[in-house]
Amino acid sequence: MAHSQLDPRIIKVSFEVNGKLKTYSSPFFITVNGTKYGNALQNQADIVIANLDKQTQDFILTETTPYNLNNTAKTITVYAGRQSYGTSVVYIGNIVTSNVTQPPDVGVTLKCLTGNFLKTNVLGVNQAGQATLQQISNSIAQSLNAILNFQANNMNIGNYSYSGSTLGQIQLLNSFGGINAYLDDGVLVVKNSNQPLGNYVKIVSASTGMIGIPQFTEQGLQVKFLFDNKVILGSLMRIKSYEYPAANGDYIIYKLGFQLSTRETPFYYIAEGQRIA
Repeated sequence: MAHSQLDPRIIKVSFEVNGKLKTYSSPFFITVNGTKYGNALQNQADIVIANLDKQTQDFILTETTPYNLNNTAKTITVYAGRQSYGTSVVYIGNIVTSNVTQPPDVGVTLKCLTGNFLKTNVLGVNQAGQATLQQISNSIAQSLNAILNFQANNMNIGNYSYSGSTLGQIQLLNSFGGINAYLDDGVLVVKNSNQPLGNYVKIVSASTGMIGIPQFTEQGLQVKFLFDNKVILGSLMRIKSYEYPAANGDYIIYKLGFQLSTRETPFYYIAEGQRIA
C-alpha cells in the first residue's frame, strides 16, 4: 500500500478578510506551488482551490481583488503535513491577485507575495552614534511585525539611517556584508552567510525520501525530496547519495521550492544549497 494511503496528506489554506477567518482543506482540491528565498526577495506562492461552491468563490474573488476598497493586508497561511504528525506552516504571504480557474473545475487561483503589504508603508529611521546589528535587526523585526531569529556575529554600526518602504529594510541589512537577512513565515532571520541555522539538520538520501539524483548548480546543488515539516530555509542539508557520491556533503539551504497537492503526485520540496567548505 502506498505511503500516502497509509498516512494521508493534509493541506490547509487560511486567510482573513474583514475580520473573517476562512480555512479550506479536504475535500477541496488544493495545489500550492511556491519558492522561498534566503535573501531580500519576496517569497512567492500560487495557490489553487478548486471545487468551491459559488458563494465561497464569489466571496474570495470579491474580497481579494486589487480593486476592493478594503486596502488592509489580505494575509494567507498555508499548512501542510500528514495525518500521523499534523501540520506545520509552509508559507505566509499577502494575496496580490485572484482569478477564476478555467472550466471544468470551479475554483480560484491566488497569487501571493510575502510582505507585499509592507511595501506600501514608508518610514524613516535615524540612529545617532553607534548601534549593534542585533539592536537594528530587532527594531526592523518590530516594524515588520515579525519575530527576530538572530544567529549572526554582532557588530557595531555607526549612524544608521534608513528611508523607504518597511520591507526594503531587509535589503539594507544584507548590504552590511557577511550576513543573510530574510523574512520567512513571520520570522526575520539574520544569520552569518557562510553558516546554517543551528537548529536542524536535514538528511537527504534515498531512505529519507530523496527523489531522483542531486544536480549541481552554479552556487552548489539542487535536490528534490518528499515533504518534511521540519525543513527550514537556511538550515543545514546533508546529502547522502549512493548513485552520485560526488554530491555528498553539507549544504546551506538558500532557496526552498515547494510543490504540494491534496490529490495529485506533487508533495515535495525542491531545495537549492550552498556547499559548506
